[in-house]
Amino acid sequence: MLNGLKEKGEPSCGDPWFLYILECNDGSLYTGITNDLTRRTQRHNEGKGARYTRTRCPVKLVYYESCENRSAALIREAAVKSLPPSKKRDLAFK
Repeated sequence: MLNGLKEKGEPSCGDPWFLYILECNDGSLYTGITNDLTRRTQRHNEGKGARYTRTRCPVKLVYYESCENRSAALIREAAVKSLPPSKKRDLAFK
């Protein structure tokens, strides 16, 4: 199964993944994961990122943290998304 994923262009298990938080132009925060922070932030600003950020451009990367792998990044993303907005702001702007 892992070979099948690798053949489809999935990153290898050793590639770094990141949890990131963007501040949108309306002051709201968006949380996501990626393995390329620069490219992903650029895609958001081009209006080709998440639906949420398309109407809230430009966005600014305000926080990121490295995760061991994609699974760990997804778990961390779910944890951060469950935080109340004030706690998310504390994390992003500490």
